[in-house]
Amino acid sequence: MTDARPHGTDEATFIAVARSGDTARFALITERHRRELQVHCYRMLANYDDAQDMTQETFLRAWHKRESFKGHAALRTWLYRIATNVCLDFLEKRDDRTPVPAGLADSEPGYLQPFPDRMLPEDPQESVVARETIELAFIVAVQRLPPRQRAVFVLRDVLGWPAPKAADALELTVASVTSALQRARVTMREQLPGRRLDWRSPATHELSNDERGVVKSYIDAHERNDLDGLISLLRDDLRFAMLPDPGTVTRTAGEAVDGWISGGLFQRGHDDWRGLPTTVNRMPAAALYLRAPGGPDHQLFAIAALRVVDGKIAELTGFDATGKPWLGLPPAL
Repeated sequence: MTDARPHGTDEATFIAVARSGDTARFALITERHRRELQVHCYRMLANYDDAQDMTQETFLRAWHKRESFKGHAALRTWLYRIATNVCLDFLEKRDDRTPVPAGLADSEPGYLQPFPDRMLPEDPQESVVARETIELAFIVAVQRLPPRQRAVFVLRDVLGWPAPKAADALELTVASVTSALQRARVTMREQLPGRRLDWRSPATHELSNDERGVVKSYIDAHERNDLDGLISLLRDDLRFAMLPDPGTVTRTAGEAVDGWISGGLFQRGHDDWRGLPTTVNRMPAAALYLRAPGGPDHQLFAIAALRVVDGKIAELTGFDATGKPWLGLPPAL
């Protein structure tokens, strides 16, 4: 990520605002960076709620540190530096956010949440919103990295910062940053075998016709309670997880469907479905609504993020969608 324009206007205005103590103008200047900073915090934390909180904490710290900004770097760079360290401080205090041990590498972190596409920055050319760096598999892989290594990787390979700039932001030596990046890249290659790993080359944004078709068929199968049709959409080596439940990753379509049935889905009382196609993390997704027996309408139940390979679902990550208005979905149909 590079700054979109030469330093100057924003920086000079911000310095004037910092000296005046004008909170309204401070908010106006910094607010334009909220969405990209929230994506940055999300990559570090894999949790939308936490990303919102840490973005707000970033603005609070920026206000308290406003007089330290001298305009030597772009305002955006300064805010990213603060946001990165806010996330590192958060991770240091949370025992439940340590990297997943190697022996549990097949488990998704229970705190993982989807990122609603409607909250992404609007500029589709920004590297910060490249599909390959916001998809769930990438976000999960980043969580395998120790926090400081994670920060180095995101700053260097996702945002494209040069080593000296990343080292300055993290108060590390250039040699330490280089070493941390090398170790991070090894882990990412192990976690994402066969995936494109050049995060800064041109990336995709739009869904394919295959992906749109699979989402429609997935919803149709639910609405008809068509288990055979649902199974036909799944690859035999499906990777499935339902969060926040821990330890739910399976590797076959049969195991996933058996688990759904044994859990009561598609049985009486859990068989009246409606669905809406949507997207999260720049991935095709289905919002699923369930009507209880005798209920007046279908209530938002879950959202299923899908990774489609050759016309079939290779990865399915389900999330409890209740009580999450930030998803931007109707609460009922």
